[in-house]
Amino acid sequence: MEVQFTDQIEQLKLGQGATFHGEGILAITKALLQSGVAYVGGYQGAPVSHLLDVMVQARPYLDTLGVHVEACSNEASAAAMLGASIHYPLRGAVTWKSIVGTNVAADALSNLASPGVVGGALIVVGEDYGEGASVIQERTHAYALKSTLALFDPRPELTNLVRCVEHAFALSEASNMPAMLELRIRACHVRGSFVAKDNVAPKQGTHALIDEPAAFDYMRLAHPPVTFRHEKLKLEQRIPAAQRYIEQHGLNEHFDGAHAEVGLVVQGGLYNTLVRALQLMGLADGAGAAALPILVLNVTCPLAPGEIGRFCAGRRAVLVLEEGSPEYIEKDLVQMLRRQDLQTPVHGKDLLPGAGEYSAEMMVQGLLAFVERHLPQVDLGPGRAWLAGIAARRADAAALLGALPPRPPGFCVGCPERPVFSALKLAQQQVGPVHVAADIGCHAFATFEPFSSGHSILGYGMSLASRAGVSPMLQRRTLAVMGDGGFWHNGLLTGVQAALFNGDDAVLLIMKNGYTSATGTQDILNTPDDEAKAEAERQARVHQSLAHKNQAIEDTLKGMGVQWLRVVHSYEVDAMRRTLQEAFTTPFAGLKVIVAEGECQLERQRRVKPWIASLLARGERVERVKYGVDEDVCTGDHACIRLSGCPTLTLKDNPDPLRVDPVATVIDGCVGCGLCGSNAHAATLCPSFYRAEIVRHPKWHERLLARWRAAATGWLRPA
Repeated sequence: MEVQFTDQIEQLKLGQGATFHGEGILAITKALLQSGVAYVGGYQGAPVSHLLDVMVQARPYLDTLGVHVEACSNEASAAAMLGASIHYPLRGAVTWKSIVGTNVAADALSNLASPGVVGGALIVVGEDYGEGASVIQERTHAYALKSTLALFDPRPELTNLVRCVEHAFALSEASNMPAMLELRIRACHVRGSFVAKDNVAPKQGTHALIDEPAAFDYMRLAHPPVTFRHEKLKLEQRIPAAQRYIEQHGLNEHFDGAHAEVGLVVQGGLYNTLVRALQLMGLADGAGAAALPILVLNVTCPLAPGEIGRFCAGRRAVLVLEEGSPEYIEKDLVQMLRRQDLQTPVHGKDLLPGAGEYSAEMMVQGLLAFVERHLPQVDLGPGRAWLAGIAARRADAAALLGALPPRPPGFCVGCPERPVFSALKLAQQQVGPVHVAADIGCHAFATFEPFSSGHSILGYGMSLASRAGVSPMLQRRTLAVMGDGGFWHNGLLTGVQAALFNGDDAVLLIMKNGYTSATGTQDILNTPDDEAKAEAERQARVHQSLAHKNQAIEDTLKGMGVQWLRVVHSYEVDAMRRTLQEAFTTPFAGLKVIVAEGECQLERQRRVKPWIASLLARGERVERVKYGVDEDVCTGDHACIRLSGCPTLTLKDNPDPLRVDPVATVIDGCVGCGLCGSNAHAATLCPSFYRAEIVRHPKWHERLLARWRAAATGWLRPA
C-alpha cells in the first residue's frame, strides 16, 4: 500500500472563496492549477516530493482540466519538458530537489534559457541547504545568474507563496525568461491558510489540442549562430523587462521600522527567522512588526536597481542577510548602489557567517554587531542575554551528551540492503580490502558504522563511472554500488554503457528494492506489480522475492551485453558473500553485475501492517516471526552487532551474576527479517539466536499442541 494523498487531492479542488489549510508545498501545487498550468513534470526528492506525488495521484482530476502530468526519469528529462514553452503559449512547471537536481538539469536549462520562452516556464526547486541538508552545500542562485533565469525566494507565508507562483508565470511571459522558485525545507512544511481561487483550465491542453505545430523559426533554437543574438536579448530585453515587472507589481516587500536610519535586506525565505531574531533582541513585537526597516527580496535575481537605490538612499548603513556563499546578492547590491553614486555602507558577510544556514542564533550575533555599530542608543541587553542562555544550555548539553555513545544514521529495521553490506564485510575478510565507489541513495548509510564502506559519492547513479579512473590503478577489482533508482536515473548510461564500451574489469552491485526509496518510495520501471504485491501479502513473507515478477533490470543488462550476471536474494548473507568473492576472483575480465534483490522493508510494512490488522480484526490466524538471543548461550563478544548494525539488535545486562559482559538482545521493533541469524551462520558466530513463531488466533489443534509442549517441557525442567 503506497502513501495515499486523498485529502490533499481534495484540497486541490477548492474553488473561489474557499479557505485552503495545509503545508506550503501543497499550496504551491494548488497555485500551479490556479495559474492555468498546462503540463507538470519533475523528479522526486525532499523537500518538494509531495508536489509531484500529489499531482501523479491526482491525474483523474487533472485530466478534467486538460493538464498533463509526467513523472520524469531524472531532472534533465524534467527540464527538457519545458521546451514546450519555447514555441507555444503553454504554461509549464517542473520540480526537483536542490542543487544536485539542477546540476543534472543544467544542460537542458542552458538550452532552454538561450532562446527563451513564450509560455510561462517555472522550476520549483527544493533548496536543501544548511547543516541539516542531505546534499552538497551549494546554492541554486549561481544557475540563475549564469543562465539568466528569474529566481524567486518567497517569504514563507501561504498567501505570499501562492502570489509568487502566479507572478512567476506572468514574469516569465513578460520577460521571456524561465523562472525558478526555490523553497527551503521550512517553507515546504510551514502550515497556514489562504483564500483559494478557481482552478484555471489551460486554453490549450490535453482537452483542447493544438491544431498544427508551430512554424519553423531558427531563432527559437539554441544553435549557432543565433545563440549570440540570444545573449544580447538577455541583456538588452529580458533582464530589463523582468526588473520592470518586479517593480511595477511590487513583488518584493518593504516593511517600515522606527529606526529608519538603517535598513535590512533579506532573502524572502529567511524572513521568518529574521523576525524571530529581532524579537529575541527586543526589536520586533509578537506580531512580527520590526523596529528596523526591512526589504524582503521575494525575487533575488534579477535585482531591481531602482528599488534597491530607493531603499538604501540616505541610510546610515544597510545589512544584507544572504544565506550561503558566495554572496551574490551582496555584491550585486553594492555594484548597483555605486553605479547610482550612492555611498551607503553595506554590511553582510563581514558581520555574518560566510557559509551555513542562518539560524536565529547566527542572525542575532550579526544583528548585534550591526546595531551596536550604527545604532549605539539601542539597548542590546535582551539579545546578549539570550545568546548567553544559549551558550549555557549548549555547555550543559555537551556535558550530558559526552556520556552517551555516538549514534550514526542507519538503515531502517529489516532493510534488505543491510545484509548485503554484512556480506561485503565477510567477503573482504577472504579477498582483502576493496575500493568501494558508493552512490546516492539509502545504501549510502553503509558509509557509517558498523560498515564504514565507501570511498566516494559523486552523483546519483554515478558510482560505476566514478571508479573508472581508480580501478586500472589497483591490483584488486573495485566495487561500485548503486540502487535501482540510481540505475534508471543515470547509472545505465553513464556507468553500465561506458564500462561495457571500454571493456572495463569491474564489479557492479545493484540494490534492487523496487522503488526510489530514499526519495519516498516512488514507483520506478522495476517496481513490483499489483499481482506480486498481492502474492507477498498472501504469503506474509519478509523474504518475498519479486524477481520472477519484474525482470526489467536484468533484461536491460542482458540486452546491453552484460555476460556475467548474478541475481542473489539480499537476505541470504552467505550466498551473497560467496557471490561477491566469486566476482572479485573470477578469471572473467569484463563487467560483472550482481543484482541484490529484496523489497524495501518500509514499503512492505506500509502494505502488510494494515493487511495484518484486518486479519486480526476478523479473528483470523496470524503468524509473526520474531528472533531472539539465548542469554545462556550468548558469549558477550558482540560480533553479531558489529556485523549487523540493526537497531533492534542491542545490549542488555547479563542476567548471570558470574558474567560481567552484557549480552545481545533483540528488542521490540524486530520485523523478523532473519539477518541476525543469517550473519551468525555466514560468519560462524555463536549459535545463540533463535527463531520464534508468534501465532495470534491459533487453530484448536495448535492450542492443544502448545499445551502438550508446555507440559512436556515442564516435566523436563529441573525442580
